[in-house]
Amino acid sequence: MNASEHTPADLLRSALAADPARPLVTFYDDATGERVELSVATFANWVAKTANLLQDDLSAGPGDRLALLLPAHWQTAVWLLACASVGVTAEIGGDPADADVVVSGPDTLDAARACGGERVALALRPLGGRFPEPPAGFADYAVEVPSHGDRFVPYAPVDPAGIALRVADGDGGTELTAGALVGRAVADAERRGLGPGARLLSGLGYDTWEGLSAGLYAPLAAGGSVVLCRNLDKLSAEDLAQRTASERVTHRAE
Repeated sequence: MNASEHTPADLLRSALAADPARPLVTFYDDATGERVELSVATFANWVAKTANLLQDDLSAGPGDRLALLLPAHWQTAVWLLACASVGVTAEIGGDPADADVVVSGPDTLDAARACGGERVALALRPLGGRFPEPPAGFADYAVEVPSHGDRFVPYAPVDPAGIALRVADGDGGTELTAGALVGRAVADAERRGLGPGARLLSGLGYDTWEGLSAGLYAPLAAGGSVVLCRNLDKLSAEDLAQRTASERVTHRAE
């Protein structure tokens, strides 16, 4: 962490300046066999497009609340950094009825319909594919996001003291400002022994701070990368050992 890193979006900008070609997020879904690897530059491109969608099409801005009803997935990581880029509060496990925007996967559409604001749905198909039939009342992320720009500039500067993340986890909930999120991610990276070039394999969900930190924020803060595994319990011990070797994993969180 350096003196200019006050928000999660700052962490991404630093990673982009340091080495845009290195891997940042490698995603596996062991229920489908999907593997996606995103370099820092590719991930930042998705974040910029999504932030432009959020700011321009969904009219979201600092202080607005976004209920994020998505599992641990590379596209969820994109939305988390897009929210941070705009200054929108990402709420994990939050009530869609209280949110200004809801972003839902295919399994949570009924719950997401409680949101009276803008609704976006993700099919979570391989390669970011769209829904075969768009769900009624939702914008299909895969249809809407490609037309947006590859560079993002917020209409208003993001305040490090603004609430960036709320997680309705079993510990009574976690609420972090953008600045506190960065500080906690840096501390977690140090606790895990992560440094530049570290590869952290995480099979944790995104429904707790621990999972979010291991699966995105701590590797990003350390100048490392994450091998994010969904449905890791479907993998045999032998296959997990093979993945650990082939992906050059240096640390694990399961």
